Amino acid sequence: MPVSSAGLLVHRRRPHGPEVLLVHPGGPWWRGRDLAVWSVPKGLPEAGEALEAAALREFREETGLEPPPPGPELTPVRAAEGKIVHCWLAEADLDLGGFRSAPFELEWPPRSGRRIFAPEADAARYFGEAEALERILPGQRAILREAFLRLARPGGLPRARKERRRCAPTRPAP
Repeated sequence: MPVSSAGLLVHRRRPHGPEVLLVHPGGPWWRGRDLAVWSVPKGLPEAGEALEAAALREFREETGLEPPPPGPELTPVRAAEGKIVHCWLAEADLDLGGFRSAPFELEWPPRSGRRIFAPEADAARYFGEAEALERILPGQRAILREAFLRLARPGGLPRARKERRRCAPTRPAP
């Protein structure tokens, strides 16, 4: 069974069109890389956690910001590594001055035995459609394409579905 990931794609309306909030991955591997590396704030659900709840938790962890209420779910996408990414749209014009990402531990340099802590994300920023599609990871471009199509619809977005799915355990229970 493929691993699932859950995320929240926050958008805001601007006179020139909608903008979406993306995060830049933290850690030394990503330093200096900018195109095709940004992501929707997302992550793995805990065992038995509803995917929508995981999307909200992961948004808090990756940005340090309070997530807005989720709206409609976008079509799940299979990312390059085989993970299924579930994503919800949410509208908010968040103050990114409070951005603070949770740290994670990694071995750096690889195979050195040295452990360091780095933020899950080192930047968060709103992007318009063209720039967002250049900066997002290729495996997540379908998420953005669908989101911008929905946001361009006359009358706005459809109402959020009330369906609550739980995922199979992807992390061992504590």
